[in-house]
Amino acid sequence: MNPSPQTLCEAFQATAARYPDAVALRTPGDGVVITWRLYAKRVRRIAAGLAKLGVRHGDTVGIMLTNRPEFHLVDTAVLHAGATPFSVYNTLAAEQLNYLLTNAGNKVMVCEEQFLPVIEKARAGTAVEHIVCVDAAPAGATSLQDLEANGDPDFDFEASWRAVEPDDVLTIIYTSGTTGPPKGVELTHSNILAEYDAMRDIVDWGPEDRYVSYLPDAHIANRLFYYGSLTSGLQLTTLADAKQAITALPDARPTVLLAVPQVWYKIKAAIELALTDEPSTAKRRLADWAIGLGRRKVRLESERAPVPQTLRIQHAVADRLVLGAVRRKLGLDRVRVAISAAAALSPDTLEFVLGLGIPCLEAWGLSETTGGVTVTRPGDIRIGTVGQALKGATLKLADDGELLVSGPMVMKDYRGDPAKTSDAIDPDGWLHTGDIATIDEGGYVRIVDRKKELIVNAGGKNMSPSNIEGTIRAASSLIGGAVVIGNDRPYVVALLTLDPDAAAAFATRNGIHNGSPGDLAANPLVRAEIDRAVEAANEKLSRVEQVKKFTLLSAIWEPGGDEFTPTMKLRRKPIDTKYAREIEELYAG
Repeated sequence: MNPSPQTLCEAFQATAARYPDAVALRTPGDGVVITWRLYAKRVRRIAAGLAKLGVRHGDTVGIMLTNRPEFHLVDTAVLHAGATPFSVYNTLAAEQLNYLLTNAGNKVMVCEEQFLPVIEKARAGTAVEHIVCVDAAPAGATSLQDLEANGDPDFDFEASWRAVEPDDVLTIIYTSGTTGPPKGVELTHSNILAEYDAMRDIVDWGPEDRYVSYLPDAHIANRLFYYGSLTSGLQLTTLADAKQAITALPDARPTVLLAVPQVWYKIKAAIELALTDEPSTAKRRLADWAIGLGRRKVRLESERAPVPQTLRIQHAVADRLVLGAVRRKLGLDRVRVAISAAAALSPDTLEFVLGLGIPCLEAWGLSETTGGVTVTRPGDIRIGTVGQALKGATLKLADDGELLVSGPMVMKDYRGDPAKTSDAIDPDGWLHTGDIATIDEGGYVRIVDRKKELIVNAGGKNMSPSNIEGTIRAASSLIGGAVVIGNDRPYVVALLTLDPDAAAAFATRNGIHNGSPGDLAANPLVRAEIDRAVEAANEKLSRVEQVKKFTLLSAIWEPGGDEFTPTMKLRRKPIDTKYAREIEELYAG
């Protein structure tokens, strides 16, 4: 039996040798298809090209690409050159990017032509000397094709990747910067391999498995599946436009799926809309019956209550007649495991997804913990929790309820910032996560909210804003952004925005011809739907959590803007400042 790989370079070489003719990377419709054999050849050539540009062991290389096969070729080649690749969000402004490049100290930047203008502005005062462009050869940049064709002839590829050590920095994940400048989380080869080894207890994927890569590769969650492919042979379908994630599923037919809550909300809304528009009363009733049975069965299983035999039989019939067809239409009929991560998913939506027969596990973790630390197990799901600790991770609660983590997944440090590192990791090796949680007698973790984001109202009641916001967003696909306010206030209010895609579809369906965000936000039909959604959400919340007033803004909140980070986390303080007048008006009188 071969020993387990100690680095991602070892893992990649073993996988490429084991499955040379299997497809490693593809795009929808097989526009691009790259086997492991070709992958390995191109990695060798790109690594030699990087060596010619002066990339050495321990250096950093920046990557600014959409989700495309070249990301994987370049990132893996950087690893084999003995260097540390890091990816940046494509929505960053030049000043923000300059901060990251200064912190990373990279001499080489790999990008697409569309990002050249912002990189040229951002590189001033940084160490960046060379720009490699994957899709063109503009002046001042080297094309990827030229880089591959003109590598250093003296570069010893074998010696280079074999010199990589388990404790070498594998990548830098820059945090979203919700509370200040981004921090550079340094993760080692050992960190990633420990995380992957722990996840294999949950799902052990291999070359027959498929994954749709649509999230930014600057996000730890997406990188984990990329690294998992190097170790297991998992096939990746890359998707340059994340907005097409749902429509790409029937082409990719994933067996492993990672989805942020927004994707699950859209899937639920699409199914409910299809049922509303179904002209056949009989078909509509049959679908409602089947989904209701699925939800009932899941609810009993989550509560550890016995499932009556009659319900099991009825559910099997419903799955054969309706639910299986729904999964096939979505492209989710082959999913062995789906993971919801990056933010809390409303319990109602999770119950709906599980009721469809999609084995969705909720996970929790941070960039600082190499991604997932807790996850619900297949066949042992408790809705409302993020499961139990993964193998190797140890959890405990501080006196104030903050969740602490130790184990081989905990980051090496924050790049160039020993003070913030020591603030985050105490002398005993416990990472202070900033999340308030509870842990029950079975080890199941419930995340209450971020330590600095809990709402304490004027009456002293503690509330989780993310729980309220998730409940509101789950109530209607029209709602794109939701932030609730209530700190030191007598009641909770909300600022809401429309989801542009759902709003456009709503306008078309209802014959609304002037569909600008401002006009739609003021349209009586739209307002009535939002009123209905908030009322429905309030029915699921305790009295003190209920939203008493809200404003539907005409703006659209985009990832990477003033209100959302690139990973769709709310920037609460900037929102408070930017919308101070609207907030005060909600409390006036």
